[in-house]
Amino acid sequence: MDHSGAAAGFLATLILTYTIVIFAIIGFTIWLYWRILDKAGYNGALSLLNLVPGVGQLICLIILAFGRWPVEDRLAATYAQPYGSPPPPPPPPAQPPGSSVMTT
Repeated sequence: MDHSGAAAGFLATLILTYTIVIFAIIGFTIWLYWRILDKAGYNGALSLLNLVPGVGQLICLIILAFGRWPVEDRLAATYAQPYGSPPPPPPPPAQPPGSSVMTT
């Protein structure tokens, strides 16, 4: 009885399954890094650096860990005030619940 055909079929199925799982993991990793980089204010396409074998994820992590995030710059610009200017006035007090009359 020759089982080499069954063994070859099993091996081909195993390799195909392994390849699909590896591509799914790579795709999921790229998607995760895309979302993280996008939320940090970077271009999400930087996540494609993960396709560089060996150093791609390291480069992405170095950018995230040691780089100045663009979202930080936007926040700093939003809340920045010129030196010596008075602080902004506090917001008006909230109306009590159920009050339909606005006072001025």
